[in-house]
Amino acid sequence: MTALTHDTARSRTTTGLALAVASAASFGMSGVLARGLLDTGWSAGATVALRIAVASAVLVVPGALAVRGRWHLVRDNAALIAVYGVAAVAGAQLCYFYAVSHLQVSVALLLEYTAPVAVVVWLWLRHGHRPSALTVLGAAIAAAGLVLVLDVVSGAELSTVGVLWALGAMVGAATYFVISADEDNGLPGITLAAGGLLVAGAVLLVAGVSGLLPFDASSADAVYDGRAVAWWVPVLTLGLVTAAFAYVTGIAAGRRLGSRLASFVALGEVLASVVFAWALLGELPRPVQLAGGLLVLAGVVVVKLGEGRTPLLVEPLPADAGPAGEPASVSGRPGA
Repeated sequence: MTALTHDTARSRTTTGLALAVASAASFGMSGVLARGLLDTGWSAGATVALRIAVASAVLVVPGALAVRGRWHLVRDNAALIAVYGVAAVAGAQLCYFYAVSHLQVSVALLLEYTAPVAVVVWLWLRHGHRPSALTVLGAAIAAAGLVLVLDVVSGAELSTVGVLWALGAMVGAATYFVISADEDNGLPGITLAAGGLLVAGAVLLVAGVSGLLPFDASSADAVYDGRAVAWWVPVLTLGLVTAAFAYVTGIAAGRRLGSRLASFVALGEVLASVVFAWALLGELPRPVQLAGGLLVLAGVVVVKLGEGRTPLLVEPLPADAGPAGEPASVSGRPGA
């Protein structure tokens, strides 16, 4: 019986790792696919809106089935779902897509993935969770990596607007991690994802109809590595693969690995984006930026190791959450 239990746990871990890698790779493709549309005249708003619309259409049914008979969970967590949809989904993705219109995909994603350090700072200032010495060391390593990613030393030109958009995506990603870490609200992860996507889609639709957000689209073919494809191919791939599939596999991975290990594996999104950017766009960061990217990843890993020594308790949002139930953790990059 002990051997059987051990084998089952090992099998779940192996499956979880495979799902987490699949999720990270799927999220890492989003910036590259969006870049092809942006270059033909699509606006970031229209690109994100269609991606979210396709993904929400796929996830809304399983999200509703997950809470059948327990609709009070949705009502009690309405504020949490709204924040998740506005900041972690719409905000993170919109900022990231604007960032890749000014920066290389890999550079924009590396800046966004300083989010775990931002989470550590937030938990310290907001909840009094003082970081360990190892966590502080990791943050310092990540900061040094950012200096190289931004190529400050050589004085190379880098779009200030692009950097600001990437930092906005970082804030959205940090919000995503904080909300996903709340396991005390009883809301199933897939329901949180579906609800957040619906809220994000509604917000973007209102912003587009009112004229606050440019909604420009083009029927011109998107070009990847010199090859032209119909515009609807990257649109459907963004919605089905980089959003719906990425969220579903990320949720499944989180259930098997736990949020800490799943989020660590999710760092593979950065490496996946570099590979896809090289394969589909023919772009690679400069050597100094690659070195900085490795430092950023190393810093984030050290931060996670430092935080892993003691469990972090995150106050539920809202305060009057429902009874504890299925974990709401979702692994992967909320914005890409």
